[in-house]
Amino acid sequence: MLRFFAWLTSLLLLLAIAGAGGVLFVFWHYGRDLPDYHQLAHYEPPVTTRVYGGDGRLVAEYAVEKRVFVPLYAIPQVVKDAFLSAEDKNFYSHAGVDPVGIARAIVINLRNRGMGGDRRPVGASTITQQVAKNFLLTNEVSVERKVKEAILAFRIERAFSKDHILELYLNEIYLGVGSYGVAAAALNYFDKGLDELSIHEAAYLAALPKAPNNYNPHRHYQAAKERRDWVVGRMYEDGKVSQSEYQVMVAMPLEVRSRKEMQATQGADYFAEDIRRELAAKFGESALYKGGLVVRASMDARLQAVGSRLLRQGLASYDRRHGYRGPLTRISATSTWPQSLAAVPKPGGAAETWETAVVIGLTETEATLGLSGNRTGKLPFAEMKWARPTLEKQAVGPMPRRAGDVVAQGDVILVEPVAKSDDGHAYPAATFSLRQIPKVEGALVAIDPHTGRVLAMVGGWSYGKSQFNRASQALRQPGSSFKPFIYLAALESGYTPSSLVLDAPIALPQGPGLPLWRPKNYHDDYLGPTTLRVGIEKSRNLMTVRLAQALGMEKVADYSQRFGIYDNLPHQLAMALGAGETTPLRLTAAYAMLVNGGKRVRPTLIDRIQDRNGKTVFSHDPRFCEGCSAPRFSGQDMPLLPDIREQLVDPVSAYQMVSIMEGVVQRGTGTSVRAVGKPLAGKTGTSNDSNDVWFVGFSPDLAVGVFVGFDDPASLGAKETGGSIAAPIFRDFMIEALKDKPPTAFRVPPGVRLVRVDARTGKPAMPGDAKAIHEAFKSSDRMPGDEEEVLEGGVDAGFSFAPYLNAEEGAGPSGELIPPPGAGGVAPVPLPAGPAPTAGGLY
Repeated sequence: MLRFFAWLTSLLLLLAIAGAGGVLFVFWHYGRDLPDYHQLAHYEPPVTTRVYGGDGRLVAEYAVEKRVFVPLYAIPQVVKDAFLSAEDKNFYSHAGVDPVGIARAIVINLRNRGMGGDRRPVGASTITQQVAKNFLLTNEVSVERKVKEAILAFRIERAFSKDHILELYLNEIYLGVGSYGVAAAALNYFDKGLDELSIHEAAYLAALPKAPNNYNPHRHYQAAKERRDWVVGRMYEDGKVSQSEYQVMVAMPLEVRSRKEMQATQGADYFAEDIRRELAAKFGESALYKGGLVVRASMDARLQAVGSRLLRQGLASYDRRHGYRGPLTRISATSTWPQSLAAVPKPGGAAETWETAVVIGLTETEATLGLSGNRTGKLPFAEMKWARPTLEKQAVGPMPRRAGDVVAQGDVILVEPVAKSDDGHAYPAATFSLRQIPKVEGALVAIDPHTGRVLAMVGGWSYGKSQFNRASQALRQPGSSFKPFIYLAALESGYTPSSLVLDAPIALPQGPGLPLWRPKNYHDDYLGPTTLRVGIEKSRNLMTVRLAQALGMEKVADYSQRFGIYDNLPHQLAMALGAGETTPLRLTAAYAMLVNGGKRVRPTLIDRIQDRNGKTVFSHDPRFCEGCSAPRFSGQDMPLLPDIREQLVDPVSAYQMVSIMEGVVQRGTGTSVRAVGKPLAGKTGTSNDSNDVWFVGFSPDLAVGVFVGFDDPASLGAKETGGSIAAPIFRDFMIEALKDKPPTAFRVPPGVRLVRVDARTGKPAMPGDAKAIHEAFKSSDRMPGDEEEVLEGGVDAGFSFAPYLNAEEGAGPSGELIPPPGAGGVAPVPLPAGPAPTAGGLY
C-alpha cells in the first residue's frame, strides 16, 4: 500500500511539474510578441472636438469616435458601482483573471445548457482583460486570443493601479449610438452629464458593453429593460442598492431622451463649417477629429438665429415678387395618389415645416390637397394669389384670378400649415399656404466692430440646399458699397464733406482704337457741382469716377487693401464703381473699421481654442493683461488692457465718413433703414445690371452686411437695387438686434468741429433752415464759403455744365482738374490700355 501511495504521489508530482511546465511554455510561447502594454500609461484616446458659442451653448461636434474623456475621480460612484456589478464584481481583489468568476460562469453556462433554450453564454472576462482586448488585441474569437488576453491582464495589473485600469475602461468602452465612454453615452441616451444620472440610468449604461446594439432601447426595448433590471439585481446582490430601491427601479420604464443641446443654435451650419475648415487648416485633420479640442466660437446664438430667419424671409419675399416657377413634378390624382406622393422626395432646401402635397381637387376658390399619411387639406386662393407666372429676366405675368390659374390636379407642390390669413382671419384646421424654394441666394454677416468677432454669419438660404458659404466664399461685385472708401481717401487727402465735385457726363479714353468710356449715373441724371456728402447719400457714379481720377487709382487700391476689401485691385477707373470682387465678410469687416475709428480688426469666428488638457493653444486677442490674475481684490486699481489695434486712418476722417453714411439712411438711398429708429449708417450697393445687391452698415457697436444675388450671376430685375432687396433685410435684423438696447449716438473723436450747414449745398446754414445738419470738419479744414472750387475732371466735350455752376465759379477747360483747397496739384490719371470693365449703372 505504501508503495502504491508513493507511486501515486510521484505521478501527481510529475503531472504537476508537467502542467506547470506546460503553463510556463504557453506563457512563454504566447507572451513573446505581445503588444507593449506600457503605452497605456499615456492614454490619449480619440476625443470629440466641441465648438461652443459665445453664450456657452454647443454649436457643433467633430469626431471619429464621439468620446468625452473624464478622469476617474470625476466619475460618480454610482456609475462605477453599476459597471463593477455588471462586469467584474471582484475587480479590486483579483490579479487580472478572476478564477471565482470563471468557475461561476462555467456553472451557470452548464445549468443553462441543461435547461435548454438559447440563452447567451455568460462570460468571465475581467475588466482588465477587456482593457487588454480593447486597447492591445483584436476581437478575434479564439483560444490563442484568450490566452494572450490573460497574459496581458496579469502584466497590466502589475504595471498599473486598479483605478487607472478602471479609468481606461470607462473612457474607452463602446456603448452604442456612436458613444465611446460613459460620458458620451450619458449625453446620447439621457441628455445628461454623468453627475446627473440616476441609479437606474447608470445601470442601463452598464448593461450595454456586452452587446450595445442588442440592447438599443428604440429597436429592442424589452431586451434593453430586462438587461437593465438584471444589472440593478446584481447591484442589489452586491449591496450597492437596498431592496426597496431595487423593487422601485425594476418597476420603472426605461426612458431615454434625445440630445437637445444643439437645437439652441440651429441655423449655424455655415458658421460651424467655416470653423471646421479653419481648425483643419490650423491643426490638421487628426487633431480636428481626434484631438479633443475645445473651441469657443464668437457666435451669438440669438443673433445667429435672427439672421438666419430674416435672410430666409427676405429671400422668400424677393422670390415671391418675381413669380411662381410651377410644381415640383406631376403625378396621377387618382386613388393611388398616396403611394405616388410617398415616392416623391422632399427637395433639399425645403424648410422643416414645409410638406410635399398633391392637388387632388380644384375649385375657383381653393385647391384640395393630398398629404403624406393619407391626410387631406385645403389651399385657399388667398394663400396662392402671389403666384404670378415667372417670365424671362425676372419679369412676371398677370395676376391669377382663380385657383386654377396657379395649380392643376396632379401638381406636386410645397405647402406650409397656416392658422391665419394676412389680414388676421382665422383659418380652419388643415389649411395650407403655397411655398417655393427661392433660386436667389444671399448672405448676412454681423461683426463686433471693436474686436472683429463675427457674431452671426449666414451663408445662404439653406445648408441642406447648398453648402457653399456665400458670406465667406462668394466673390461678388460690391457696386456702390465700395464708394465710401474712395471718399475716405479723399477726406484723408484734404477734401471735406462740403467739397464740390461735378456731377456731369464724363468721357475717358480706354486706349488706342477703343471708344471713349462714358459711365452713367443710375437714373441717368446730373446734379452739377455737388458735395461729397450728397455724392455718397445719392450714390453718384460720375462724381466717384472724377474723385478716383483726381486721387489716382494707386491710392484707391491702397485704401482697398488697407481695409482688407481687395488684395490687388486693378488700377482701372471702373474699379472705383465696385467692379472688383470681394466677399460679404471682408466688406463688412471693412465697414467695421470705419465705425471703430479707423482701427484694424481681423474678422474671426473663434475666440479661443484649448487642447484636451485645457491649455490655450490659440487666442484671437493676443493682449497680455497685467494684473488680471490677482488672486483676490484688495482695493487695487482695475487693470487696463492696452489698445494694440493699428490705426489705419485719422479717426476724424473715419468719423466724417460715418457721419456722411448716416445721411444715406436719413436722406439717401437707404431711407428704408430709418424705420429702426436708432442711429444707424450704411451704404447701398448695386452692381451692373442689378446682378448683385448689398446693404452694409452699422450702429456704433454692430456692423452688418447683407448681400443678395444668384449663384450664377444674372439680373435680379430691372428695378431691383440694394435699397429694395438688401436694405429691408438689414433693417429687420437691426430692429431685432437692437430692440433691448438704448439709442446710442456715434462716438465723436477729438479734433472734430461740428458746423451747422445746409445738407444740400454744404454751405453754412441760415437761422431757421429746416434742412440744416451738423457737418463734421477737421480743425485744419477751411470752412465752406460762397465761392467753392469744383473738381471737374474729364468732362464730356459734348456736354455743357455751365448752367450748373455759379456764375462766379466759372469752368475750367475740358479735362482740367481743379483740386480743393489743401489738396495740392492733381494731375489727370489716364485709363490703362484695354477696355474698361463694365460698371455702368451702379447704385
